[in-house]
Amino acid sequence: MDLRAEVRHFIAENFLLTSGPIDLADAESLTSRGILDSTGALELVAHLEARYGIAVTDEELHPDNLDSVERIAAFIERKRA
Repeated sequence: MDLRAEVRHFIAENFLLTSGPIDLADAESLTSRGILDSTGALELVAHLEARYGIAVTDEELHPDNLDSVERIAAFIERKRA
């Protein structure tokens, strides 16, 4: 499973409570759709740190890094590089 698919799967199971396909474009805002709020962002970060072995600083808790599947995947790739 590629990185974007893994992120999408986590979002579907943990925030949309489904394991089936979801209608969510890679660049679509998770906050604008009401999928991710501040508590959800903390849950997402905990998952990213555990799953991908990265550390997320307070300064990195920003929509530029966490507001879409595309941004989350790019953020993970930057952190792992």
